[in-house]
Amino acid sequence: MDIERPTADDAASRILAAIGTTPTPDSVDEFLAGDPSTVVTGAVTTMMATVDVLERAVTHGANFIITHEPAFWDHRNESIDALVAEDDPVYRRKLSYIQSNGLVIWHLHDAMHRVRPDLVDVGTLRRIGWAIPDGLAYPAVIDIEPMRLADLATFVAKRLNASSARYIGQPDLHVKRVGLALGFRGSPSIRHLLQAGGVDAVLIGEAHEWEVGAYAADAVTLGFRKALVVLGHVPSEQLGMTEITEIARRVLPGTPVDFIPCRDPYWAAENV
Repeated sequence: MDIERPTADDAASRILAAIGTTPTPDSVDEFLAGDPSTVVTGAVTTMMATVDVLERAVTHGANFIITHEPAFWDHRNESIDALVAEDDPVYRRKLSYIQSNGLVIWHLHDAMHRVRPDLVDVGTLRRIGWAIPDGLAYPAVIDIEPMRLADLATFVAKRLNASSARYIGQPDLHVKRVGLALGFRGSPSIRHLLQAGGVDAVLIGEAHEWEVGAYAADAVTLGFRKALVVLGHVPSEQLGMTEITEIARRVLPGTPVDFIPCRDPYWAAENV
């Protein structure tokens, strides 16, 4: 028997209901492009709806893209008027590709971070292979099998395919308690994690180098046994979308749902 395909709007509503959080008035969880009444032929989840991801979605036969980060390079989608006024060629060509392929893009960000435990933390910890403690909440602090900082940074970077990972701290630092500030959580939040008693290293996605990076470097120089591991925004968060993939498959029976990881766009320069 044929299963009736949902519209993008209906699919989004089912996923939000399954996550179990109520949208707030100022939420960025909204449709960014396309007609929400479009019937979904297939869905993909991704960290960021880059052109590369959109092209792979079309190859998969999917027209509904669920993205954790914005499609047009602005968290609150407030730059559209400026991009249109400037006749920005990148925006124009990307929008043309979306429209010509009948794609619908839905921004799913806030609901994932509001649920407890945070779905981004859950997906990332699962991929790393660390246990998810009961009552996990941000700021998340977890205990791990002790290891050297250099080994920790290498291990986590490989597990998350973080090809541009870096760290601040003494390579031989003994790490057994780790703070998580995945994605971009703001300088005060990361600083407080670094200050926390018993926390040896903090894993982050990204931060302002002149704030958090400089603070961590000064702490190390002053003799504090602390470390900062910078994984990159995308690799630190994108495994959270695998949690959404499983949720979407449950609530959208008969609709193909795939996770498309973002490729790291950065090339590592040769050491000078």
